Amino acid sequence: MSNNIAEIKNKERVINELMRFIKKVLADPQICDKAIAIARKHQDQKDADHLIAEELSSLTSVKIPIEFSEADRLFLHVLKEVVKDEQALY
Repeated sequence: MSNNIAEIKNKERVINELMRFIKKVLADPQICDKAIAIARKHQDQKDADHLIAEELSSLTSVKIPIEFSEADRLFLHVLKEVVKDEQALY
C-alpha cells in the first residue's frame, strides 16, 4: 500500500516538474529552438544526454542537474525524438 502512495507522489512530482519546465519554455520560446539545435548537435555522440543537458543548462534558463530526475530523462528523450522525427522528414 505505501509503495503505491510513493509511486503516486513520484508521478505527481514528475508532472509538477514538467509543468514548471513547459511554463519556462512558453515564457521564452527561444528555449525550444536552442534545445532542438543542441540536441541535433549532440544526438549521435556518446553520452548525448549529458552533453545536451550541460549545454542547455549553460545557454538557457533551463537547468538540468548532473543526476537526472525522471522528468529530466523524459524531456531529453522527447527532445531527441523530435530531432529524429525532424530528420526522418528529410
